[in-house]
Amino acid sequence: MAVLVTRPHPDDEATALSLRARGFEVLKAPMLRFEPLPLHDEGEAAYGAVIVTSANALRGIAPQLAGSPLLKLPLFAVGEHTASAARDAGFENVISASGDAGALRDRVLASVKAKELKKASPLLYLAGADLARDLAGELGERGFTVVTQTTYRMTAVSGLPYEASDAFAANRIEAVLHYSRRSARAFLEAARASGVEISALSIPQCCISEGVASVVRDAGATQVMVAVSPDENALFGALDRALRPVTR
Repeated sequence: MAVLVTRPHPDDEATALSLRARGFEVLKAPMLRFEPLPLHDEGEAAYGAVIVTSANALRGIAPQLAGSPLLKLPLFAVGEHTASAARDAGFENVISASGDAGALRDRVLASVKAKELKKASPLLYLAGADLARDLAGELGERGFTVVTQTTYRMTAVSGLPYEASDAFAANRIEAVLHYSRRSARAFLEAARASGVEISALSIPQCCISEGVASVVRDAGATQVMVAVSPDENALFGALDRALRPVTR
């Protein structure tokens, strides 16, 4: 019996490695495909800080950042995974929030209150093409000027890999891990297109947030587990709770 990981590549590799270390068999079915977009020249811009809600926002533009003045700015990351990607890209002053956009917004506001950041200086938001939350708008309502640069997009994959489809048909998948609303929707559409929707929804769906969980519940899933916080370790905890009665 295997756990299906729907996380995009290459992050699915790290997830699979962690799950195998915990004794799980793993199948990978990335439901979104990463496509980088170029960073516009920011040589003349006078930003006060950079904000990032996904490691993918840095992954595609990392080669462009070599020697960039942006690397000298404080960078506010949504969580430690994104913070690690920022350090790898060369940012020297990385501040990590606790895992979601609301916490990142509050961390930026706290830095202003502590006089570590000036509200008068524009913020550069490195973002994806499809945003689940209007972080720039929320900060704008609090007096910030936010310049958003789209540095990547995620394209939905139309079908499940044959290995995953066959495993669903043979009832060899014991749970599915979901990391975003978009990837969850893409998974549902792919399962439907592959003719395994009933099998796919009959097993535990482990979701990184309540928003993601609502997508699979609305599709008819009844065994839905939600991580207690929006990070992968908590998601693994949800997986353990989902399978606790089962002996692997």
